[in-house]
Amino acid sequence: MAFKLVVSEGKSSHQMEVEAALSKKLIGLKIGEEFDASMVGLEGYQLRITGGSDKNGFPMKRDVDGPRRIRSLLTSGVGFRPTRKGQRKRKTVRGNTLSDDIVQVNTVVVKKGKKSITELLEGSEE
Repeated sequence: MAFKLVVSEGKSSHQMEVEAALSKKLIGLKIGEEFDASMVGLEGYQLRITGGSDKNGFPMKRDVDGPRRIRSLLTSGVGFRPTRKGQRKRKTVRGNTLSDDIVQVNTVVVKKGKKSITELLEGSEE
């Protein structure tokens, strides 16, 4: 299944659609792992996975192992923002491993290439 790849670089971010054939190469990677972005059209860039969400909108959480979806008791962090002190709530979150159910993957730039991301993306659309 294809997904959106969101690349954050400082204050700017860029979205791109990753085809199903390329997304198979990323399946199995975990939050915090780095990969070479040349496979998605960003030559010379190194990206780190910071999170994502699945087809139902549930966010990925770093401390949940595997691609599974669980209901966890949260006090703060990804998936829950408490409105009062000491509040806890049971929320559904997705594990830290990329799978076929993931629709959006958030990344940050670790190593920059020679060209800017906007130049590379404009060149691939033509």
